[in-house]
Parts: sequence; structure tokens; C-alpha cells
Amino acid sequence: QVQLVESGGGLVQTGGSLRLSCAASGRTFSTDAVAWFRQAPGKEREFVAVISGSGRIIKYTDSVKGRFTISRDTAKNTAYLLMAGLKPEDTAVYYCATHQGLLTVSYVTETYYDYWGQGTQVTVSS
Repeated sequence: QVQLVESGGGLVQTGGSLRLSCAASGRTFSTDAVAWFRQAPGKEREFVAVISGSGRIIKYTDSVKGRFTISRDTAKNTAYLLMAGLKPEDTAVYYCATHQGLLTVSYVTETYYDYWGQGTQVTVSS
């Protein structure tokens, strides 16, 4: 069993930055893929970014490319999402999720992931 806890959300102005953290406990997730999803009010949850267990494969949704950076610290069993150049449309609850095993083309799909955190709110004011 893995428990994921997100933190680092908050209120920021347009153009600002935030760094989200996803801390895992219960087992090491050093070989797991870790992803970030987000859900805006009235919308479905959407894929944001994923990093493979090795860290060598990283994928982003087009709307955040060049602004967001996903990373992981295996020693701390923690993954991060550094968000820069934030826009009002980035406002959402951000979730981290893990998949046990190799990263495959299904990484954009919610059902691909085994464990989810409770989410952290990010609000970008205009």
C-alpha cells in the first residue's frame, strides 16, 4: 500500500511560480512512474506530466510544455512539479499518482495509475 501526500499549492498571481511536492510512504516508489493530473472546476481530471521510474522518460501535456518541470528525488521518495509562468487557466486541484512498473503509452489515462493523493489546490489570480 502506498500513501501519497501532495503539498505546495496556494494562491499565486499570473506569471508566478509554485512547486508542488508529492511525498510517498508505505513503500518506496523508486521504480514507479509518477504523474501529475489536475481537475479544474466543472471539468474532468486531465493529465499534466509524468516521469518514469528511472527519470529518463518525461512527458508533458502541450499546454504546460516549457512552463512546468516534473522531477523526482528517489532518496526522499518524493516527486515535484515546478510550475512557472502560471496562468489563470492553470487553476485546479493538482493530484499526484503512481504506476507500479514500466511507463507505457497509457500514461495519460487515469485508470493506468494505482495510487492517488488527495490533491492540493492551485489558484492563479488574474
